[in-house]
Amino acid sequence: MPHSLDSDCKPVGSYPPSGIDVLIVGTGLAGLTAAIECIRKGHSVRVLEKNNDINTAGDMYFMGLSATRFFKHWPDLAAEYDQISLHNCWIETFKHDGTQMVPPLLVSQRLRDEGLDPDTPPGTFQMRPLVYRMYVRQVEKLGVDIQFGKKVVDYFEDEERGRAWVVTDKGERFEADVVIAADGVASKSQRLVGGQVRAMKSGRAMWRAAFPVHHLDKDPEVKRFFRMMKGKTGPEPIIRTWLGPGTYALTLTRENTIIWIMNHDVTGSEKESWHNTIPADEVLENIDNGVGARPWAPIFKALVQLTPPDTIVNFELFWRNPQPKWASPAGRVVNIGDAAHSFLPASGNGATQAIEDAISLASCLQIGGKANIPQSVRAHVRMRFIRNSCAQKMGFSNAELLQKTDWDRVKVDPRLAQPKLPMWIWSHDPEKYAYEVYDKVVESMKRGVPLEEDDSIPPNYPPGYKYQPWSIEQILEEVRNGKPVTLGEGNWR
Repeated sequence: MPHSLDSDCKPVGSYPPSGIDVLIVGTGLAGLTAAIECIRKGHSVRVLEKNNDINTAGDMYFMGLSATRFFKHWPDLAAEYDQISLHNCWIETFKHDGTQMVPPLLVSQRLRDEGLDPDTPPGTFQMRPLVYRMYVRQVEKLGVDIQFGKKVVDYFEDEERGRAWVVTDKGERFEADVVIAADGVASKSQRLVGGQVRAMKSGRAMWRAAFPVHHLDKDPEVKRFFRMMKGKTGPEPIIRTWLGPGTYALTLTRENTIIWIMNHDVTGSEKESWHNTIPADEVLENIDNGVGARPWAPIFKALVQLTPPDTIVNFELFWRNPQPKWASPAGRVVNIGDAAHSFLPASGNGATQAIEDAISLASCLQIGGKANIPQSVRAHVRMRFIRNSCAQKMGFSNAELLQKTDWDRVKVDPRLAQPKLPMWIWSHDPEKYAYEVYDKVVESMKRGVPLEEDDSIPPNYPPGYKYQPWSIEQILEEVRNGKPVTLGEGNWR
C-alpha cells in the first residue's frame, strides 16, 4: 500500500519525531533544503559548513516547478518565493551579432504557444542571492544548528553500530545515524561511496556577471537597449537570449539588477570556482574567438565593458559521467546534489535536481523509520538515479541546440531557439512519488529487479525509456561524427 501524503499543507510539527539523527555537510541548495525538510519530517538535524557563513552571492539559475512544489508546506517560503519570482517576464531572442530573431514575448504567451497552462510555468529563472537569503531566513527561524568553519576531509561508517561520522581538517569528529554529503563535486564522501568520477575538461567555460543596473547610466545607448519591457504592470523583467555558432549567452534585466552569462571556449584563466574573477578587457579580447566572420554585437560588448571590476567570474566547465553509486556500502552516507551528479548549465536542471534529491531523501527516511535507514537510503538512490541520468543527458542535447541553432527552422517555429524542458521533468513531485512507490521500490530491490523493468513502478523519467549506461565519450563521438545527441527510446517531450 502506498504511504499516505495529504495534498494539503503539512507544516513543521505535522510528523512525530523519527529519532533519526541527521548530519548534513554543505549549505548549498541541496544541503539547506535537506536541513529544513528533514526537520519537517521529524528528524534531528545538524549542519557543517566549511566557510564562515552561507554564500549568498552569485547570479541566476533556473528553478523547476518539480523542485518548488514543496513550498506549499512552508508558507513563509512560498510567499517570499512568489515575491522574488519574475512575474510577467518577457523573452527575446537574438543571433549573437545582434540580429533580432524572435521579438519580445511574455513567458505566458510562449507557454500558450506550446499548449501549456500560462499560469503554471515549468519553472522560473531566479536570482541566486535572493533565493539563498530566503533560505537563510528560514533556517534561522527554525534555529537550525549550523556550525561554520568545519571543513570535512573524510567520511566513515560502522555497519555494526549503525553510525556514520566525518572528520574535519582540525581533527574534529561529528557522528550521526546518517550523513548527507551535500558538499559539491569535490566531496570527500566519494572515497567511501565509490562514486569518484574523473572530471574531464570540456574546453568550455562560462563568463558570468551580476551587478546593479545603475552602472548602465554611463552609456545611455546600452541603458536603453537593455531596459525592462513596458508591460501592463509597468516596467517588467526581460530575458534576452543570444545564440551563435558554438556559443550562447543570456541577459536578465530586472528593476535593480542586470545579469549576463556567456558560454565560451577556454581562455586559460578559467577555474571551477565562483571566486575566480577576471577583468572585462579579457572578455573583450576573447569574445569573438570561434564565432566566424560575424563578431558579437557591439551592444553586448558595451555591456561587458560597463561591468564593474571584480564582478565577472570565469567558471570552467567539466564533464563528469553519470555515477550510480551515491550511497556508502552500509547505507549510512549518501550523496545529494552536485556530490552525486553534476549538470551542464544548458540543462537548466542542476538546482532543480539538487532540491528534488533533498525532498526525496527526507521523505524516504521518514517512511522507513530509524530501524530501516540503509534501506531508505538505497530506495532513495534507486528512485533518483535514472531520472538524473536522463536529465544530465538532456543537458547535452540542449547545449547542442543552443550552439547549433537552425535559424531557418526557428523562423517557422521560435520554440526551436529555446532549451527543451519536457513534462516528465517539471510535472514530477518528488515527495508524492516517494510516498507512492517506496514499498514497491524496496520490494524490487529485495527481488533484484532493475527499476525500469518493474512495471508496477511508474517512471519519473521519460515514459518508455529503458536505461542504458552512457558516457561523455560516446556523446562526443556522436558530435564529432555530425550526429545529434542520442537520447534513447521513450517520450522525452
